[in-house]
Amino acid sequence: MKSQKHPDQRVVVLIDTQNLYYSAKNLYHSKVNFEEILKLAISGRRLIRAFAYVVQTKTGEEKPFFEALTGLGIETRVKPLQEYYGGLKKADWDVGIVVDGIRASATADVIILVSGDGDFIPLLEYLKNQGKRVEVIAFGRSTSSKIKEEADEFIDIENDPKKYLLKKA
Repeated sequence: MKSQKHPDQRVVVLIDTQNLYYSAKNLYHSKVNFEEILKLAISGRRLIRAFAYVVQTKTGEEKPFFEALTGLGIETRVKPLQEYYGGLKKADWDVGIVVDGIRASATADVIILVSGDGDFIPLLEYLKNQGKRVEVIAFGRSTSSKIKEEADEFIDIENDPKKYLLKKA
């Protein structure tokens, strides 16, 4: 039997901003309302920490976005965009998210992964083996079916897109 949500649970939220950004852009031509995502994740429980994993470009145009996340009480983990010969660009936060998830398991009852990336299945398996409740919040259509199965609860943002997306300008 799966554990349930209750107010005394200590939660840590891990937000894969790139995953949400591209899903919102490709599915809805919109941007994510991270304030509403954070409220959904916490669901009346005790927030220990919330992390957003972000990528910094040379232009710095994303600085207001980083400040907005910080203003919501979300700690930003920043990695510079790597540019390789031939124009390939990369900024992968998977290892950082996994390490923070493992570290957080020492003080949290619930780890909430905000990403549909199937690469995180081993992290979910590990956390559940440590007795943690694991929840995943993401866009259903762009989420790995295996991560949906592995999570104690999968919350599909697409059930209420107007709430979790910003209005188009």
